[in-house]
Amino acid sequence: MTDLTSSFQQFCDIQNRRQFITNAGMGLGAAAAGSMALSARGEQLPVLPHGCHHQPKAKRVIFLFMAGAPSQLDLFDYKPDLEKLHGKPLPKEISMGQRVTAMTRGKAQVICASIFKFAKQGQSGLYLNELLPHLSKHADDLCLIKSTHTDAINHDPGKTFFCTGAEASGRPSMGAWLSYGLGSMNKDLPDFIVLTSAFWSGKVNVQALYSRLWGTAFLPSKHQGVAFQSVGDPVLFLSNPPGVDRKSRSKMLELVAKINQQDRQLTGDPEIQTSIAQQEMAFRMQVSVPELTDLSKETKADMDAYGPDVNKTGSFARNCLLARRMAERDVRFVQLFHRGWDHHSNLPTHLRGQARDVDQPIAALLQDLKQRDLLKDTLVVFAGEFGRTTYAQGGVQDRNNYGRDHHPRCFTTWMAGGGVKGGISYGETDDFCYNIAENPVHIRDLLATMLHQLGVDHKRLTFPYQGLDHKLTGVVESRILREILS
Repeated sequence: MTDLTSSFQQFCDIQNRRQFITNAGMGLGAAAAGSMALSARGEQLPVLPHGCHHQPKAKRVIFLFMAGAPSQLDLFDYKPDLEKLHGKPLPKEISMGQRVTAMTRGKAQVICASIFKFAKQGQSGLYLNELLPHLSKHADDLCLIKSTHTDAINHDPGKTFFCTGAEASGRPSMGAWLSYGLGSMNKDLPDFIVLTSAFWSGKVNVQALYSRLWGTAFLPSKHQGVAFQSVGDPVLFLSNPPGVDRKSRSKMLELVAKINQQDRQLTGDPEIQTSIAQQEMAFRMQVSVPELTDLSKETKADMDAYGPDVNKTGSFARNCLLARRMAERDVRFVQLFHRGWDHHSNLPTHLRGQARDVDQPIAALLQDLKQRDLLKDTLVVFAGEFGRTTYAQGGVQDRNNYGRDHHPRCFTTWMAGGGVKGGISYGETDDFCYNIAENPVHIRDLLATMLHQLGVDHKRLTFPYQGLDHKLTGVVESRILREILS
């Protein structure tokens, strides 16, 4: 190292220390002033969990992401009057020349009513589809948000937007933001775990899932989601190599950690500390992950509640059961991806298969969380990347073989638990389920609300990068959906 380089490094170290002392002093001074002001009024300072800006209603999130975009018209948004309009062109005053995909451009937009029946469910009387008989029993736990909308009209930017708050890649995922902002509740398991499920064998047109959907981008890489595998070790390279026992592995890690610490002192690279933390976590996971994924102690009744697929490794049913076990062990953010919802043709057949995959497992997950007193502080979220059109693809003559195109203008998501009111419907679409008629909810509003329930102010959870204090919700104004909060 040259004298000039050494001097520059010393200058940076001094500046970093000065900045830390200055910021720490300001922070302590503000805290002391606030404490004296409260003491003068005889009030107690609120004790907040680590990283929280206010008292949270939820401790953890289970995010059920239906990749491919379910049809809200055929599952959640009941429009009985469309039957009278079936086969007629969508009025131009409704479509208003709005953006469509290349698959629809220049083609007739003919209204297609759903062939599926809806009925009121629970004491709340929420309308749910006949394809969801198990979930319908939990209608009073659900908050249907029918006026969700997004900016994205294609799958990859749509999924990226929902998972990271931006259409373009290069932004941290929500789970990574929470790991960064709130830290860990269980030192032996990752803060953020991702489960992708095998899917109904009859489905087609399945897009890939990319690791950036659970990545960290410019956040320290220790906050990235850990994707569990459905075959072999749940986490890659979790098992020791042949001939290496746990004691030998521990000694190896200790030696590597010492070398890494020396390297960090020389270079100041924070990612070295991340590597050390990840290696230590991997060592602890050799015990915690096999225990987590071992279902042998689950009762037969609990297993059966999730449906026949629970015994299939990698199934959505099994992943829902694993999600409950992760919630019990205080994993902060669990994201389940279930693919195969892209129904441009033969929607009735494919939708039946998809609903069969998810209906009973989701209902069992909600019931399981409730029985274990976990639903009250676990926020369960169900969403796809956008909605589906009221007009058909492939014609409307064959009522068993229509499809629907992408529709970002309005679609249904839902939440349950975690301080969200149950048995309510929020937001409305017009009679054609094409435009929002009441209480629009942008994806950023949904993300801001999820953060709020976890005790985080979305405007204050920031990370400096390339001259901008980045946020999950970006620079566009977002609102918290206080009307749906208990």
